[in-house]
Amino acid sequence: MFYRGFILFLLAMLSGQANADQPRDYRLGAGDSIHINVFRNPNLSLDARVSESGIITYPMLGTIALGGLTIDEAERKMAFALKKAEVVQDPQVNITLSQIYGSQVSVLGEVNKPGRFVLATLDTRVSDMLASAGGISQAGASVVILAGKRHGKPYRKVIDIEKMFLDDKPADDVLVEGGDAIYVDTVPTFYIYGEVNHPGSYRVARDMTVMQALAQGGGATIRGTEKGMKLYRRGQNGDVVPFTPELTDLVKNGDVLYIKESLF
Repeated sequence: MFYRGFILFLLAMLSGQANADQPRDYRLGAGDSIHINVFRNPNLSLDARVSESGIITYPMLGTIALGGLTIDEAERKMAFALKKAEVVQDPQVNITLSQIYGSQVSVLGEVNKPGRFVLATLDTRVSDMLASAGGISQAGASVVILAGKRHGKPYRKVIDIEKMFLDDKPADDVLVEGGDAIYVDTVPTFYIYGEVNHPGSYRVARDMTVMQALAQGGGATIRGTEKGMKLYRRGQNGDVVPFTPELTDLVKNGDVLYIKESLF
């Protein structure tokens, strides 16, 4: 009895060491490759790939559904199946991930390290994925788009990351799921030219007014005047419409502000 207990203890220690780097709470998904090892039964070892329907095929057992299970849950299910089929009297099953493919999230657009990232835990949120991608780049906007599926239906959520933290809205930091995509658009930009000291393109700050945009461009030159300045904005039909703005009007992405020369 002592000998058997010692063997089980040693097996648990070896299994823990072999899987120290394995995400034990990772849930198996379609495309994942796994290695199944049955202690003292090398003939039962198997390399398998989880199918699109979440199953694997195992000799003497047929098909077994492992998709959606954690590594620990999959090990217990395999051990139970081997014992129930009387293949092994007291099976000790160890499963390792050979290649993770199923539960990944794509982070695209203006981030420092775009790519696909594995969901190692069940409580991974949008902010976690952005951190995995190196954060939003200098050219990136604070508003991101999360797209995927929930309950078999298309899912889309627009999240203002800056407002989420500044206004303390933790509920906006939603959980992500395998197959999701996070897109970070380029930062909104406005343009200013004419009789200004620093013409060019600038980032549209939150709630930026025309007055602030003019200050961003260094203000009007000694030959320029704020009277009669024009703001060119693209309308819903795609046409660019010029109008005379108020200094308190808000600036939008793509706006072009023109400061004309004074006649006197």
